[in-house]
Amino acid sequence: MSEVLARLDAVIAERRRSADPATSYVAKLCHGGLDRILKKVAEESGETLLAAKNVERGGDRRELVGETADLWFHCLVMLAKLDLQSSDVLAELDRRFDLSGIAEKAAREHTSRAD
Repeated sequence: MSEVLARLDAVIAERRRSADPATSYVAKLCHGGLDRILKKVAEESGETLLAAKNVERGGDRRELVGETADLWFHCLVMLAKLDLQSSDVLAELDRRFDLSGIAEKAAREHTSRAD
C-alpha cells in the first residue's frame, strides 16, 4: 500500500520542481503557495465529511472513497510543499502502533504543556 504513496510522493515532487503551472495541477497549487494548498485541504475535508454523513444515510460508499482519495492527495501536496513526505506520516503512525490511543494522546498533551 505504501508503494502507491511513495509513487505519489515522487510524482508530486517532480511536478513541484519542474512542471509548468499552466499544465500541471500540482505545480499550479504549489505555485499558489501554502494558503492555496491549505484551502484545498479544507475544502476536501468538508467534502469528505459530507460524503461520510451521506454513507451513514445509505449513500454511495464510492463517493466517500473518492472524496477521501482527494483529501489524501491534497494532504500529500501540503506535505511536499513543507518538504515532508508520506513516509514521515507513516513512520509516525508506525511509532504509535503499539500505543494505546488514550495513552498516546495523554503523552502529547503532557509534552505540549511542558513547552
